[in-house]
Amino acid sequence: MAERPRHEVAEVFRRYLDARQPGVAAAAWSWEQRSVVEAILACRTARLGGHVDACDACGQRTISYNSCRNRHCPKCQGSAQALWLAARQAEVLPVPYAHVVFTIPQCLAPLALQNQQVVYDLLLRTAARTLQEIAANPRHLGARLGFFAILHTWGQTLVHHPHVHCVVPAGGLADDGHTWRSCRPGFFLPVRVLSRLFRGKLLAELAEAFREGRIELHGRLADYRSSAAFGRLLNEARRTEWVVYAKPPFDGPEHVLEYLARYTHRVAISNHRLVHVDDATVTFRFKDYRSRRARTLTLSLEEFARRFLLHVLPKGFVRIRYYGFLANGGRARLLSRCRDALGSPEVAAEPEAERGEGDKVLLDLLPRGLRLCPHCKHGILRCVQILQRPPPPPRVRRAAA
Repeated sequence: MAERPRHEVAEVFRRYLDARQPGVAAAAWSWEQRSVVEAILACRTARLGGHVDACDACGQRTISYNSCRNRHCPKCQGSAQALWLAARQAEVLPVPYAHVVFTIPQCLAPLALQNQQVVYDLLLRTAARTLQEIAANPRHLGARLGFFAILHTWGQTLVHHPHVHCVVPAGGLADDGHTWRSCRPGFFLPVRVLSRLFRGKLLAELAEAFREGRIELHGRLADYRSSAAFGRLLNEARRTEWVVYAKPPFDGPEHVLEYLARYTHRVAISNHRLVHVDDATVTFRFKDYRSRRARTLTLSLEEFARRFLLHVLPKGFVRIRYYGFLANGGRARLLSRCRDALGSPEVAAEPEAERGEGDKVLLDLLPRGLRLCPHCKHGILRCVQILQRPPPPPRVRRAAA
């Protein structure tokens, strides 16, 4: 069983809010950000109810409080990830896989932050169309891809850095719909061609969104409200080389789920990266990609909270999406064709648990090591009692005028 972290993001927010006057700290937070903080603070506490587990060998009882299940909570992503990956087993093909990352230049990051719903959606859809268009070209592959696209908005130091990870089988279905066409060994698609096409498509989409009035510009971006000024911003981005990174294809089914686990259901920072928390500062580890060494960074509680909340997504925004032969419309039928073309047998998928069934549903899905009794190290924990969450405190009504 993994060692519990010494500090948690919940502790940071608790200390930060305790150090501020009531209501002052959250005054500038959006409704979504306040909801995330409330969920993180309540996660795995009596406020959410829970259950009592008993060991079927030694009889030792343990109380476990429910998770908040918020997708931004560091404590909830392990179980959500385990369930998601179990359901993906039937979609993994016995071929090499490629990892492609699409990034926008820094001059467009503030625009994305002010228009998350619009720009993040365009970022995901444009990255997917770029991959599909280049792969469909007979000069490069001449095949229909099927892949996952996952939005991340952070860098290692929690700065705003929106980018898309795509994990793609290194090949696809040919035009006849029944033949598998593989990429060249050790090579997926040309990075420079991907970068130029991605840049042109996204800038065109942003220009159209501006003309349709779907882009909001305020604060330091207010100077770009005119068509001419917004055009200058896009031209600045056009003169910049956009980073599109493609790793050489790696081995197939035995590694791809493990690889996906590094990118799905991640939040801006995990509790295990926190090194020290006190009443004024937070210190955490990060990877310096320039020196390729692990380093630490110390921020004030307020700055840490600000950076963490930059990555709260709009309510209902879908950050993991499926394209090509993995799109929801014809996934089962097209995957069956892929397996026929590859001579691969069908793989039974694990059932995906319904949201709201409670944390106890994980007992039969997680590995045995996560269900072992922590006392005798032999028996299995079984749920024997449900602890209902306490009723919410009564609302204070305003006195009649």
